[in-house]
Amino acid sequence: MKPPTNPASGILLVDKPQGITSHDVVARTRKLAGTRKIGHAGTLDPMATGLLVLGMNSSTRLLTFMVGLGKEYSATIRLGQSSDTDDAEGTLGEAVDASAIGDDQIAAGIARLTGEISQVPSSFSAIKVDGKRAYALARAGEDVELKSRTVTISAFEVLATRRSAPFIDLDVRVECSSGTYIRALARDLGDALGVGGHLTALRRSRVGPFDVADAATLETLVVNDRLLSPASVATALFPSHTLDGQDVIDLVHGKRLTVEGLESTAGPIAGLGPDGRLVGLLEVRGSTVRAIVNFPTDEVLE
Repeated sequence: MKPPTNPASGILLVDKPQGITSHDVVARTRKLAGTRKIGHAGTLDPMATGLLVLGMNSSTRLLTFMVGLGKEYSATIRLGQSSDTDDAEGTLGEAVDASAIGDDQIAAGIARLTGEISQVPSSFSAIKVDGKRAYALARAGEDVELKSRTVTISAFEVLATRRSAPFIDLDVRVECSSGTYIRALARDLGDALGVGGHLTALRRSRVGPFDVADAATLETLVVNDRLLSPASVATALFPSHTLDGQDVIDLVHGKRLTVEGLESTAGPIAGLGPDGRLVGLLEVRGSTVRAIVNFPTDEVLE
């Protein structure tokens, strides 16, 4: 296999603009970076803007551990009209007068959608049904019935309310677990209030500890200048432990280690070499340490 032109490895934070897909962002970044090996840790719809986390070269191995991180969004929900896609890009239904709905009713509806809830994803989602994307089946006119899933809404607060009959527009902030559909929250809130609802704007502001304020736009992105090192990302996500030189050599050769002072952990530990670079993500069971995933030797040893 031909090696990448740009061998640098790391995580990129990109502020996705409206109107393009996450795949478009990946494709443009590949050209800017000079390597094909770039992936992302969770898509954003074309209508949405905000934080897209990309992995480059060997750091794509970290993306698996980032997909499940909690998210934060800002969004605008329109009450008084439904959409077949649950957002403004779909076919809109007839408007329903929502002006009689009070703030207390909205607050009660939001409270019922906070905490651990059962949510049915939008039929126009990327979830696969019998090997095909749900949105492809829905656009082909097929009935798509997706199973409900349990998600956690840690915060769902109204930042501003604008009333312009027959609609009510709510600017909201949502903190949620991975796999939550903000479009479905808009739909379910509107349905609960009896007037329908859909999403008119969506912006992802945070993924785990990473904030969109630290992201680059595609227009200003200089890839190697904005790369977060694998070690800095791994230590932001997991506890860390520095290994000695012989342990690093043994680990990258697939050997299990016996390391004192490490307790068994449910999640990974970032294993660092003496020079501070990321050697691998480790699992500790009893007194034995093994690598869940290693990083290339030439990136952790001089």
